[in-house]
Amino acid sequence: MPEVTKLATYEEILALAKSTYNSLFGGEPEVACCAPGRVNLIGEHVDYNDGFVLPMALPMVTLVVGGRRTDQKAVVFTHCGGCDEPKQVEFSLTDLKPELPKWANYVKGVIYNFAVELQLQEGQLPGFNAVFASNVPVGGGLSSSAAVEVATLTFMEQLTGKQLENNKKRALVCQAAEHKFAGMPCGIMDQMISVAGQKDHCLLLDCRSLDAFQIPFVGSSKDLVVLICNSGVRHELSASEYPTRRKQCNQALKLMEKTSYRDAKVENLTVLQPDPILLRRARHVITETKRTQDAAEALNAHDFIKMGALMKESHTSLRDDFEVSCRELDVLVDAAINCSGVLGSRMTGGGFGGCTVTLLQRVAVDDVIATMRTNFTKEFNKDAGDRLEFYMCVPSNGARRVDL
Repeated sequence: MPEVTKLATYEEILALAKSTYNSLFGGEPEVACCAPGRVNLIGEHVDYNDGFVLPMALPMVTLVVGGRRTDQKAVVFTHCGGCDEPKQVEFSLTDLKPELPKWANYVKGVIYNFAVELQLQEGQLPGFNAVFASNVPVGGGLSSSAAVEVATLTFMEQLTGKQLENNKKRALVCQAAEHKFAGMPCGIMDQMISVAGQKDHCLLLDCRSLDAFQIPFVGSSKDLVVLICNSGVRHELSASEYPTRRKQCNQALKLMEKTSYRDAKVENLTVLQPDPILLRRARHVITETKRTQDAAEALNAHDFIKMGALMKESHTSLRDDFEVSCRELDVLVDAAINCSGVLGSRMTGGGFGGCTVTLLQRVAVDDVIATMRTNFTKEFNKDAGDRLEFYMCVPSNGARRVDL
């Protein structure tokens, strides 16, 4: 019988973190916090082009439990999957710098930028012991790294009693950690939705102003769910093609004599006709930005049929105009949209592998999973469909303190 992939429950990862803390450090933790992963419903490859994105926070979270030390050191243990060894690190809070193991740099970077933002002097950060645990799938583009960052920030706010001014500041502190300590030049979407997600809402994020708007996913949505399918595929093209796409977008913008894609219209594309590649890249950015705004309006109006249609259009544009899809993603999307009960489906994330996201009726989930597995197996090999992972989700809350 087809079914979603089994993940550890929230209760299980909390129990794991608490028992590990007790065995490593003795006693019970003082503070516990969590932060979710995310999936983007629509608005792809427009975050670095001043566009709009529409992510939702997932029910899967990264959780941290901890307590104070009497010195200026941090001792951190992680159960998070995908982390390089060792699983436990010790570092000084008076000399924070990126170094091996790589996973600890997400934690260090947040602490460092948290202190800078609040202008805390040396010695004002309390030492601590902490344990991380997570049920956010790693490697599928569901932003497990941002969940670690935002969980760390929330933990530091609770531990110190010092709060950052607003969610925008929180997201920027976490983004700076990823840029400067982890060496990943990410956008702001992942951190913002992990900080600011709300149950039964998606987040419309203006990537130019960083203004964020809660968009309800309610009404008829009690019968609707979001199904994420992790293809398990990651093509090497993703690393080399990403900077190429950014360069092409910038070239097209200059040829249209615009300083921002927010000022560009479809009619401005005529000047790009001599270069069909630049024309397609710019057309995707312009139309995807408009689609994302239209999607927010559709959700506000509880028009899920329209939302699904926009998701399908988004995938076509990503496949044909931006050329960041791949055969595996296309097969999964085609299988989904031809199933009864499916409103829309698309690739999500950077492309060349990773995940698809599908909006569908809850009662159709098993049939859709079965069809996607069958079609994927037929297209590739006898074991391909069995390796697919499926996660059924509804919009969930962002970062928060956890009751111990």
